[in-house]
Amino acid sequence: MSNCKKTVSVLALSVAGILLAQQANAAIALDRTRVIVNGGEKSVSLNITNENKNLPYLAQGWMEDAQGNKISSPMTVLPPVQRVEAGAKSQVKVQVSPALNALPQDRETLFYFNLREIPPRSTKPNVLQIALQTRIKLFYRPEAISLDKTQAAKGEWVEKVTLTRQGDKYVVNNPSAYYLTLVEGRPSAKGTPVGFVPVMVAPKGQASIEASASALGNSPVLTYVNDYGGRPQIQFSCGGASCTAKLLNDK
Repeated sequence: MSNCKKTVSVLALSVAGILLAQQANAAIALDRTRVIVNGGEKSVSLNITNENKNLPYLAQGWMEDAQGNKISSPMTVLPPVQRVEAGAKSQVKVQVSPALNALPQDRETLFYFNLREIPPRSTKPNVLQIALQTRIKLFYRPEAISLDKTQAAKGEWVEKVTLTRQGDKYVVNNPSAYYLTLVEGRPSAKGTPVGFVPVMVAPKGQASIEASASALGNSPVLTYVNDYGGRPQIQFSCGGASCTAKLLNDK
């Protein structure tokens, strides 16, 4: 599963003749690819930038739960819509409510933060206007499982993760309190990446790796995404059908 998802919504389309497709570049940019909301925090601020030097854009933000449903509790985005001038910076805040206390306090809970840019209305005919949307993961991390910056960067908790071989697939077992997002697999630290579908493994959960166990071999190296968007590697050592983990240096 990817860290940051961008989608395109058509706002207005007036066509006379043939329009040539062009690559769309986001105007409103976020300063991160994931958000951690720690227990005890009342809000978290995210920096946004209008990278278009000529036009103002509206920035619309909202929250979704793990199933993709829009929510207003226990987290909400303030302001829900704001104007960001050309080339300017601003902030958007994710504000939490006491309802967070009703969530599990022994593991993380997944949400999604969404930010959509809305371009100014064009006065020209035959113009295609699009809105780019950024969707990133937001994790609520209760105080009972909080990590300081060093712990979050090192990610020593991933050494609790194990693999179990089932036929030509590996199953990831995540006994930790944290979500684990795996984005790459290799047969060795410097080996060629195999065909790999990113997967997110829930706390105290399991998930299959959609890659050949034979291609990954008996010493697979998996890459995960940490709190800061870094991509440390995990070296697994397998004996029989079971594999244990050890962290390697960051890539």
